[in-house]
Amino acid sequence: MWLQQGVVTWNKHSIELENGSSITSSSTSGDAGRSRTYNLVFLDEFAFVPDYVAADFFTAVYPTISSGKNTKVIIISTPNGLNFFYRMWIEAQEGRSNYKLFEANWRAVPSRDDAWADETLANVGEKAFQQEYECDFLGSSNTLISTTKIKEMVWKKPVKRYQGGLAIYEEPKPRNQYIITVDVSRGIGKDYSAFTVINVSDFPYKVAAKYQNNEISPMVFPNTIYETATHFNQAMVLVEVNDIGEQVGAILYNDLEYEDLIMTEHGGRKGQRISSGFGGNVYYGVRMTGNVKKIGMANLKTMIESDKLLIHDVDIITELSTFVQKRNSYEAEEGYHDDLVMCLVIFGWVSNQEYFKELTNSDIRKKLEKEREHEIMESTLPPGFVVNGEEEETFTDSEGTVWFVVR
Repeated sequence: MWLQQGVVTWNKHSIELENGSSITSSSTSGDAGRSRTYNLVFLDEFAFVPDYVAADFFTAVYPTISSGKNTKVIIISTPNGLNFFYRMWIEAQEGRSNYKLFEANWRAVPSRDDAWADETLANVGEKAFQQEYECDFLGSSNTLISTTKIKEMVWKKPVKRYQGGLAIYEEPKPRNQYIITVDVSRGIGKDYSAFTVINVSDFPYKVAAKYQNNEISPMVFPNTIYETATHFNQAMVLVEVNDIGEQVGAILYNDLEYEDLIMTEHGGRKGQRISSGFGGNVYYGVRMTGNVKKIGMANLKTMIESDKLLIHDVDIITELSTFVQKRNSYEAEEGYHDDLVMCLVIFGWVSNQEYFKELTNSDIRKKLEKEREHEIMESTLPPGFVVNGEEEETFTDSEGTVWFVVR
């Protein structure tokens, strides 16, 4: 009893001992742990905390860990897709952080053998078994981009990151052309206003920068687009003009007088098409219809899975891992966002337009066809010669190669 400390407080969420030590538990939220000092922080099943909550929580709690010399953090979880926990795991695996990795799958339990594994696999299914028992970071099922491809995508730290949501992965190159595709929200802390900057002069294409902010007003957003587009060699800008987006496009063109705004018009049965900006029924961007989204997603899938569009942004890769099929289309899983992915869907649509092909002197479909033809030719065996059994006439050249004469 002399070793056991007296208990001062004992309730559902905290224990305090007479020597001043205490243990506190709480649910995971953006403010949990803020303004407190801890010797040890233990995060349980952290992969199941939504990404937007996990990021805010870690921003709040990490200063309490880093303030002491002997403080520690332990994070334990079953994998749950390619999310915030997955990013922390990969960064530790590649030596980009100070975390130490420990993994325990079903084989670490002495009572479990191959017969147990076969029985469990049959009962729960392959996906659940891989995630729950093999500790495999499987993405969501039925994603637009294959899970295998998403897991191959490597994110990098931006060369510059600005407060407010802009991250730059490559500075503009002289005389290079860039296209900015924009998705607009209302700026009330829910969906994000976002845009992606894509280098279309170099092939494969590359995401050179991205912007994401869920609090910026639609009245202020055009200024951010204008400044970024000007920085990237007067980049062409295409805005999704459903709902509040039309206002953003109008401000860019009329108030800020940005001339490199891509406009569209209704092209009859062929749907929307790039417009010169003259005449009636002209939009200050593109309306996201079912046909536009279908074309954009198909082209985006082709470009990413064939490495014709390179993405090194962790937020885009995360959104791709939760961009799943729902009925006859694709959208973000519940609790996640797809604003950056929709920017890329818009790029997928515009890359199929004749205007884009003339602007960049590029036709992705023809490039893919030529590469396919080249692969077929490379894999085809060269034709052989049939020898009819008669004596063969040969000669040897100066390098020692023997040649057979075929008449």
